[in-house]
Amino acid sequence: MKSKQESIFSSKTLTYFLQLTETMNYTQAAQILGITQPALTQQIKKLERTVGAPLFYSVGKKLRLSDAGYTMLHTTHNIYDLLNEATDEIQQTTSANHGEIHLGILASIETQVLEAFAVKYYEENPDIHITFHMLTRKEIWDGLENNEIDSAIMYLPDNSIKNWKPYDSKKIMSEDLLFIHHNNELASRKRIKPKKALDCPWVTYPVGYYLDQMVNEEYKNQMIDQPNIVARFTQPGQIYRFMKATNTYSALPKSYVMSRPDRDEILTATFDPQIKFDLSFVYRNAKDQIPRIAQFLEQFEAYLTEKDYYQRLDDIVAGKNKEE
Repeated sequence: MKSKQESIFSSKTLTYFLQLTETMNYTQAAQILGITQPALTQQIKKLERTVGAPLFYSVGKKLRLSDAGYTMLHTTHNIYDLLNEATDEIQQTTSANHGEIHLGILASIETQVLEAFAVKYYEENPDIHITFHMLTRKEIWDGLENNEIDSAIMYLPDNSIKNWKPYDSKKIMSEDLLFIHHNNELASRKRIKPKKALDCPWVTYPVGYYLDQMVNEEYKNQMIDQPNIVARFTQPGQIYRFMKATNTYSALPKSYVMSRPDRDEILTATFDPQIKFDLSFVYRNAKDQIPRIAQFLEQFEAYLTEKDYYQRLDDIVAGKNKEE
């Protein structure tokens, strides 16, 4: 006969509970989990019977966590933290020259410098296997939380995460968001006020993406109308090609603009005031103490000490132009 602890922490029980706390909707949670709604309801009721208290209650059509539910949620997070700490402690005893490194990279980031470093790193460390995962911000935070990725490469500051206590970061470089256009009347401008960039439709990232939020926030701070968005894409290359084909406006990171061999065919300006952010490594506390992770970060830092990020991009673009 199963003990109470075994019933609470049986396979998938906490996963089901956590997913329901994220969506607060049985139908959506069941769809994400790939099970039927009755099956999910049964598992939650079983968990409630085991702990002896309701974990959720309804207000109209909206689901809410009870006091017992909040206690269970806090405890579940503590359990995952303990498991992640145990995993990290075990990994710290492993070799610096063997194993795998999983990087969760924000999908909107230009990766050519990272790819070039991966080639160099493999040549020097052939027994360490690197995996690039191109992810959304939510997928990145889920991956960090569940120890599925060793480090994220993303833009900061990021206000979507409220609890930074379990995480640490390491800056790679500072980025500028550049205004991109084809308007010859603005060609002489090196800096542009957001209000001056409203006379033409825009193409940008989907709603909720980091850079889309950065632009929205700036226009909100200036207390002016938002740009007229006529198309949205998840990848900077898609945005760039649409912008060139349609003569719309856009805003992309300086690193992406510099990575384009055809960058001389477009016009750019820095926003006034500047829209700046940092490209950074983000990882769980003490993750950088794992030998292979520490070595990876040290070698990447040395790689950018020899030539900074933008110099590396220039070399890559020059190499491509030479090949052509």
